[in-house]
Amino acid sequence: LHLRTTNTMESSCVRHTLIPATSKLFGDYLYDFQRVEKFFPCYFGEPEAFRDAARRVNFPESRRADLVAALRENNQGSPALERLARPGTMAVVTGQQVGLFSGPVYTILKAITAAKLARQLSESGIPAVAVFWLATEDHDLAEVDHVWVFDQEATPSKISLPSKPNGGPVGDVSFAEWPVAEVRAALGSLPFADEVIARLSAAYQPGATLGSAFRDFLKDILHELDLLYVDPLTPAIRDIAAPFLSRAVSEVPELLSLLRERNAQLAEAGYHAQVHIEDDSSLLFVINGRRSAVRWKDRQFVTRDRTYTTAELAALGRSLSPNALLRPVMQDYLLPTVAYVGGPAEIAYMAQAQVLYERLLGRMPVIYPRMSMTLLDERAAKVLDKYGMRVTDLLDNHEHAKSRMAAKLVPPGLAEEFAGVRSGLVRSIDRLGGDLAGFDATLNAAAKKSGAKILYQIDKLARKTANETMRRNERAGRDASYVLNLVYPERHLQERFYSILPFLAKSGLDLPKFLMDQAQLTCPDHLVRIV
Repeated sequence: LHLRTTNTMESSCVRHTLIPATSKLFGDYLYDFQRVEKFFPCYFGEPEAFRDAARRVNFPESRRADLVAALRENNQGSPALERLARPGTMAVVTGQQVGLFSGPVYTILKAITAAKLARQLSESGIPAVAVFWLATEDHDLAEVDHVWVFDQEATPSKISLPSKPNGGPVGDVSFAEWPVAEVRAALGSLPFADEVIARLSAAYQPGATLGSAFRDFLKDILHELDLLYVDPLTPAIRDIAAPFLSRAVSEVPELLSLLRERNAQLAEAGYHAQVHIEDDSSLLFVINGRRSAVRWKDRQFVTRDRTYTTAELAALGRSLSPNALLRPVMQDYLLPTVAYVGGPAEIAYMAQAQVLYERLLGRMPVIYPRMSMTLLDERAAKVLDKYGMRVTDLLDNHEHAKSRMAAKLVPPGLAEEFAGVRSGLVRSIDRLGGDLAGFDATLNAAAKKSGAKILYQIDKLARKTANETMRRNERAGRDASYVLNLVYPERHLQERFYSILPFLAKSGLDLPKFLMDQAQLTCPDHLVRIV
């Protein structure tokens, strides 16, 4: 398969601070690191940071041997696994909840970033492999039971799993039938839809679990990235993690104290804590059919079923599961991690989790921002070029963005007339206000207020004229809807809303390799890529 590319348009970068809802902490992490440096181990853009992080990894060879043995079942024949078995090999880790049909596009962007970074580190003399952590332990099925796709007109469609009660790990949830046929219908006449559906059907077999199907689909479409996959529900992985979780139980009071102090530091610096620490939090869950929160009350651990002493809960290490802040620390106990690739929210987690890393591991990997990207096709690029707009101009309410596009369609003579009337009114109002100021200051204020109302009505009439022009131009209306639904569907960034499926169906199954080849790790900005 071949990507349908155009050489007539240039790709571009957009600073994350120009994207709606970008957190202050993430913006400073990327562009003003000195403001957040006390919350992180090092600056991700400094090459020497990776060497320092690698030197701090004191990974027992016995644990490495156990880890490699535990990974063989899900990574048969992987060259990366053989490299990981060698002393000194580091891991570049990323991960994601095991969402339906691979979840949002950024899942793939995380994997590509980790693979690219591992390759670059290996070339620089730090042997490394890319590892994808399958977040199978999470128990909120509603977060991962649906996916959004689009068709040839970029019309969004939501595909959902049938309702199913669940309180246990989502990775273990299985379905007798997956909504593959619904995906095929929603992809419409996209050129590579049948090939995508064939790959999807091969992974999402009747009776497969969310965890196994997610893994198998990623292994298929990302086979050239040479990733290793870790499932924390695997019994052998749980055996390796048990001592770490047992130790965490014994240190819960100290860990909570450190986290509360860190949250206060973040608030003092003008940021907010991504993960709220409740008064009775323990950072832990127990998995026993269900994944039940463990509470820390009156110096005892309490679940919905019973109460544990510290020694009793520590003895259950193999049945314990970490919360969002403790999970990355457990992950990097299990792996010789030199760098962790995460998105904006995960990087905010890490600002809190740093204190847990230092307490429990005495080290923390380089926290590396994942690649962020909006994918355009030739049609969308031409629409933007026609209206003289950029992707950032679309990151607004759809009606506002359409109005800006509609304004470009107003006949030149009429547009000039509106501009002339407005300019003349502004001059007349200013002149009248100046004359009134010498006569009566209150009248000057009234003139300004009345003038603003007049200008508002003129602008409103101009917008109505533009919108009527758009309504009469059916092709322009379709183009506007197309580019807005593609770039900013439901007021979400494309990468956070759509699955990778429609992009594969549009461009071909070699899209991940193309993106891997084009990835630029030296630029932390949001990339607009034309494929």
